[in-house]
Amino acid sequence: MLAGVAVFGTAIIAAPAFADAEKSKNASDLKRADWSTFAARKDGGNILGNPDAAVKIKEYVSYTCPHCATFARQGDPVLKLYYLPTGDVSVEVRHIIRDPIDWTAAVLTNCGEPEKFAQNHSLFMGAQPKWLEEARKATTVQKQRWSNPNRTAARQAIASDLGFEELMESRGYSRVEIARCLADNETATTLVIQSMEEAKRMGVSGTPSFAIDGTLLEGTHSWQPLQMQIDKALTAKRDQ
Repeated sequence: MLAGVAVFGTAIIAAPAFADAEKSKNASDLKRADWSTFAARKDGGNILGNPDAAVKIKEYVSYTCPHCATFARQGDPVLKLYYLPTGDVSVEVRHIIRDPIDWTAAVLTNCGEPEKFAQNHSLFMGAQPKWLEEARKATTVQKQRWSNPNRTAARQAIASDLGFEELMESRGYSRVEIARCLADNETATTLVIQSMEEAKRMGVSGTPSFAIDGTLLEGTHSWQPLQMQIDKALTAKRDQ
């Protein structure tokens, strides 16, 4: 099973026009003819697309997993541009938190409203080669700071040393907002607990892993085999 690198040594559809004022009361529903921008947060997961889609995908990913970053580059754009807009498919990103760096990245990608998550996630995955290399070169002193029992201080040190603060600033976040999210121990703890519970419940032993409609897919850890499974599930739903 694919896993992340340990660093501690241990086609968009336009909304239809309204014919008259009577129909305008359904505007919110009709505008959702394009589901590509809809986002929601539930039980530690970030749902992108129609929550009631016929085919529901779960991505189990870790920010310190290079294979996850590869999937994000190859698969996420196709999902967002081709599969999500119709409302037939939704994607739920689930965090598998493996180490303090992963934890810090997850806290920051979840900073702010659910609508911000998708781009935060893409940004961290896209920049992963650079900041993960910095993590590999970390000094003993840095690693000690990252393992500080004061988890807020540890996350702040990681964010500073690996350039996470600059990444968030490029998304329009202020240093005050970044600091507030890093200090949100309640959210951070909840993310870890939900990550562990979800992985155990679903039998996830490595990343990236995927589930469709609640069933973990065996031998599926990259975009091409996942796409085949999605298309197969869509065909089955349409034939029902």
